Amino acid sequence: MRAGMAQLEGYYFSAALSCTFLVSCLLFSAFSRALREPYMDEIFHLPQAQRYCEGHFSLSQWDPMITTLPGLYLLSVGVVKPASWIFGWSEHVVCSIGMLRFVNLLFSVGNFYLLYLLLHKVQPRHKAASSIQRILSTLTLAVFPTLYFFNFLYYTEAGSMFFTLFAYLMCLYGNHKTSALLGFCGFMFRQTNIIWAIFCAGNVIAQKLTEAWKTELQKKKEEKLPSIKGPFSEFRKILQFLLAYSMSFKNLSMLFLLTWPYILLMFLFCAFVVVNGGIVIGDRSSHEACLHFPQLFYFFSFTLFFSFPHLLSLKKIRSFLCLVWKRRIQFFVITLVSIFLVWKFTYAHKYLLADNRHYTFYVWKRVFQRYEIVKYLLVPVYIFAGWSIADSLKSKSIFWNLMFFICLFTVIVPQKLLEFRYFILPYVIYRLNIPLPPTSRLVCELGCYAVVNFLTFYIFLNKTFQWPNSQDIQRFMW
Repeated sequence: MRAGMAQLEGYYFSAALSCTFLVSCLLFSAFSRALREPYMDEIFHLPQAQRYCEGHFSLSQWDPMITTLPGLYLLSVGVVKPASWIFGWSEHVVCSIGMLRFVNLLFSVGNFYLLYLLLHKVQPRHKAASSIQRILSTLTLAVFPTLYFFNFLYYTEAGSMFFTLFAYLMCLYGNHKTSALLGFCGFMFRQTNIIWAIFCAGNVIAQKLTEAWKTELQKKKEEKLPSIKGPFSEFRKILQFLLAYSMSFKNLSMLFLLTWPYILLMFLFCAFVVVNGGIVIGDRSSHEACLHFPQLFYFFSFTLFFSFPHLLSLKKIRSFLCLVWKRRIQFFVITLVSIFLVWKFTYAHKYLLADNRHYTFYVWKRVFQRYEIVKYLLVPVYIFAGWSIADSLKSKSIFWNLMFFICLFTVIVPQKLLEFRYFILPYVIYRLNIPLPPTSRLVCELGCYAVVNFLTFYIFLNKTFQWPNSQDIQRFMW
C-alpha cells in the first residue's frame, strides 16, 4: 500500500515538474523574442560570461561594475562549452545570450527537485502530509513570483538558490563537508550566501541545544525545582541554560567536531574580506553596508503579502489583539522602539529613487514618499506581520528560531537598497519550515502566485516605455 502511494506521488511529481518546465520553456521563448539584447544588470553579466566563454579569465577583463564573484560565469562556461564539443555548435551559438539565459532555466529544474526533497526532510515524519500537499507546496515555491521571474534573465538568483538549497539539504542529511562545499559554491554566486552556510551550522547547533534543553527541563521536573517567575522568565531561563552549556568544554568540542567544515568556510570568508577590503567587489560606492533596520519590517510585510493564506485570518487577528491587550506594556515598548528605528534608520538608496523600472520605485514613491506619516502608521502592520511569522514557526524549537532570525537580520539589515529579490532566499527558507498548510490554502496560494506571475510577465513583455533622453526600450520588473 505504502509502495503504491509512493509510486503515485512520483507520478504527481513528474507531472508537476514536466508541466512547469513546459510552461517555463514557452515563457523563455517569449522572453527570447522580446529581449534580443541584454537588459538591466544583464549588460554587466552577459558580456562577462561571454569573455569567460572565449577563454579570457584575466582580472584585466573583469567588469568593475560587477559586485558578485564569478560563480555564475564559471558554471555557465562549464555547462555551455561541452555543448559545442558534443553537438559541434560554434562558439557564437554556445556563448549566445539565449544559451547563457537557458542555464538559469536548468537551475530552475534543479530548484524544483530540491524544494521537493527539502519538504520531505524538513516536515516532521510523525505528521505525514498527503502527496497532494507536498506536490502543491513544491509547485507553489517553484513558481514563487520574485524567484520565478529571474529564471528567464541572466541573473544570479536561480544559481544562488540552487546551491543554498542543496547545502541546506546536505546539512539536514548530516553530510556537513558536502554542505560546506556547496555553501562555498553559493558564496561564489553571491557573497551574502555565506550567512546561509552559517545557518546550516546553526541548524546543527540548534538541534544539539534542543536535545540538551529537553534533558534540562526533564531534570528540573524530576527534581521539582522552583520555576523562575516574571515577565521575562522564559528568556532568563534560556539565557542561563546557554551560559551553562557554553561553559562546558565537552559541549563546545562536540559542536566544533560537528561544524568544523562551516567554521573553515567562515575563516575563508574572513580571509576574502581582509584581502578584498570588504564584502563587495567592483562597484562598492553603490553597495555600502549600513544599519537599515526597517529592511526587517519590509521583509515581514513582503512575507505577509505572499503568504497571506497562511498568515492572515480573522482568527489570527483576534489572537494577536488578545495578546496585545494581555501584554500591552511589552507591545507598547516594542511599538516605541519600532517607531524610533523607522525614524532614525530609514534610508532611500539612489537607485530606489531614480530607477522607475522596478516595482519598489512605485511602492516607495506612492506609499512612503507621498505622506511622511505613512511609514509610522505602518508600524502596527509590521508588528503583526512579525508576530504572525514567529507564530507560524512555533513548531520549530526556540533555538532554531533564534538561529533563523539572527541570520535573517544579518543578511537583510545591512542592505541599503530596498529590492524584493534580496528577500527571496530567506522567504523560501521560512516557507519550507512552516507546517504544511491545508490543501485549500495551498491552492489559494498557488492561484495567487499564478495571477501575480501572469500580470508581471504580461507587463514586462507588453507594457514597454522609453526614457526622454534614450531610444532604448524599458520594461517594468521586480
